[in-house]
Amino acid sequence: MTAGLWLAGFLGASHAQQSLDPASREAFSHGVKNIVLVHGAWADGSSWSKVIPLLEAQGYHVVAAQLPLTSLEEDNAAAERAIARITAEYPGPVLLVGHSYGGVVIGDKPGNDPNVAGLVYVAAFAPDSNESALSLLNTLKTPPPISQYLVFDASQEFTTISPQGITSAFAQDLSTIEQTTLTATQGPTSVADLLATPSVTPAWRTKPTWFIVAAQDEVITAGLEKQLAKRMNATTITLPTCHVAMLQEPLLVAEFIVFAANSIRGR
Repeated sequence: MTAGLWLAGFLGASHAQQSLDPASREAFSHGVKNIVLVHGAWADGSSWSKVIPLLEAQGYHVVAAQLPLTSLEEDNAAAERAIARITAEYPGPVLLVGHSYGGVVIGDKPGNDPNVAGLVYVAAFAPDSNESALSLLNTLKTPPPISQYLVFDASQEFTTISPQGITSAFAQDLSTIEQTTLTATQGPTSVADLLATPSVTPAWRTKPTWFIVAAQDEVITAGLEKQLAKRMNATTITLPTCHVAMLQEPLLVAEFIVFAANSIRGR
């Protein structure tokens, strides 16, 4: 099944349902069962809070890595610990899912872990060798809207997003309560993370990939995400969401992750 056919069928269903569709449940036993979720910059593992119960309810084993957002090396180590943790308890292949800057992490050493069978990018960066999140953004004709809302600490080493930036360009389509929570829980992100280039050959060059493009993304932009997905030859869908697609449309994101996990069977 192609991603297009899958999405067309799913969009015909009610968004009010709170469990994955029967086709996904039936195919579950044939695909990858271990899923590691990697959050992005200015976030933490709670950004996956709506997706996790949907996956767990269907029997998937899920771990959300907690990145320190201090350096790519330390963020890689946190993701690798999450992979080791889940495979120690449930031996078997892993689907690695990254949002935003998390895409930099999953394409680096964690994605090259032999236990990782595939990569899912959710409104994420996917740099090649010698590229960084910032260098990819610099390919845009105009800076993304989020750039005007970045606040730097006194050392100029860490950055956060202003409350106005959360409501205007990071999570503009979420509720006021969710925006307030994201503002309070955001992880200060090192400038070094935004400048970091892959330390090894990007995993997306050798492993199957899937990509969710966020149509209303004002952090990376849908245009750049589409370019990255095309370069990776990723199976791709576009969702009508802001940057934090997994909080705005968790059921659609969970369904696509299941689609990816089931697609790995037989590889």
